[in-house]
Amino acid sequence: QVQLVQSGGGLVQAGGSLRLSCAVSGLTMSAYAMGWFRQSPGMERDFVAATSRGGTVTYYTDSVKGRFTISRDNAKSTVYLEMNSLTPEDAAVYYCAAAQAGARVYYTRVYEYHFWGQGTQVTVSS
Repeated sequence: QVQLVQSGGGLVQAGGSLRLSCAVSGLTMSAYAMGWFRQSPGMERDFVAATSRGGTVTYYTDSVKGRFTISRDNAKSTVYLEMNSLTPEDAAVYYCAAAQAGARVYYTRVYEYHFWGQGTQVTVSS
């Protein structure tokens, strides 16, 4: 049984930092590209960041470039999202996801991901 179990998140003041973790089990993590998405109430789930199977290639949506860092530790079967300089616009439920690697190095669309974490709330106070 594949499980992606998220931790981290919570309430932070604007300008602060948080780190999200996503522990993966039930699959060979090195065979999967990983990503982070976020969703606000009434909105679609949006891409935030992605990393290749080995973690050497990363990609970010424009609004988080320079502030967020995605990383992974395949030996620990864990992917991380380090978030700095948070703003109220970053508040959302954040999801990690795993995409079975194919022709592409990373993936940015919801439908390209096969497994999802349970989501974790990030709240940013102004």
